[in-house]
Amino acid sequence: MSRVELKLPQLRPLGATQRTDAWWIQPVLTLLGLGAFIVYSTWAALQGTHYWVPGTNYLSPMYSPVLFDSWQIAPASSGHAWFGAWPDWIPKNLWVLSMTPAFLILWAPGGFRFTCYYYRGAYYKAFWADPVSCAVGEPKFRGTHYRGEHKFPLLLQNIHRYFLYLALVFLVFLTYDAIISYRFLGDDGQKHFGVGIGSLVLTINPILLGGYTLGCHSLRHLIGGKKDCITDCSGARQGAYRGVSCLNRRHMLFAWLSLFWVGFTDVYVRLVSMGTWTDIRIL
Repeated sequence: MSRVELKLPQLRPLGATQRTDAWWIQPVLTLLGLGAFIVYSTWAALQGTHYWVPGTNYLSPMYSPVLFDSWQIAPASSGHAWFGAWPDWIPKNLWVLSMTPAFLILWAPGGFRFTCYYYRGAYYKAFWADPVSCAVGEPKFRGTHYRGEHKFPLLLQNIHRYFLYLALVFLVFLTYDAIISYRFLGDDGQKHFGVGIGSLVLTINPILLGGYTLGCHSLRHLIGGKKDCITDCSGARQGAYRGVSCLNRRHMLFAWLSLFWVGFTDVYVRLVSMGTWTDIRIL
């Protein structure tokens, strides 16, 4: 079946509306929130330093898993790199950007969020005014060439389900990071159990990410056996479907909480590593 591009009437110019409420607050807050995270995460990914805390197992989620230690810390080692020091076959700079361990892995969780059903609606409104809010005028070109997500580049949004599989794997990595954050290097040179503020920060991170990832619309559809209605089913499938649906109803909440906490966790690890903050040892 062929698709037809419809020319929609432009009922009102951009931003025009008869609404009298403060409809602009939500898209402005979304713009500021997502914009701030994009700017900070890009800056943090470019640093290549202070992504772990010596003497602890604290590791920034923006650098986990560490495939190769940053060339910027050589000859030091974080102790977290899977394959050791930065190899010569990976360039240290890509055009004007410094290559860091974060750039080797951030495309996966970043792609999961960028193609997320909730985030699509959020940044379409906040960044593209598409539409900026209900009953508010859209950009003029939208009234003449509405294509939805059926053509490039928005057609690529359909790969969200595949980014979901990667996000589930990353959730395992970050859960492991939280577990080992309770191991500290003692005066005897051995690792011992302990609890620091950083341990709690790193533990909250996969919990919130789990609430967001496990409430994903694509996972809900997958758990349901690719069925639109499973009310006539019973057993494990229906139980799992109800569990994912429970998280899905709070998908927006977990999307924002997890986004903020990933950024805060990186800030915490970075500032403790720099000596700006002191990690209080509770136990």
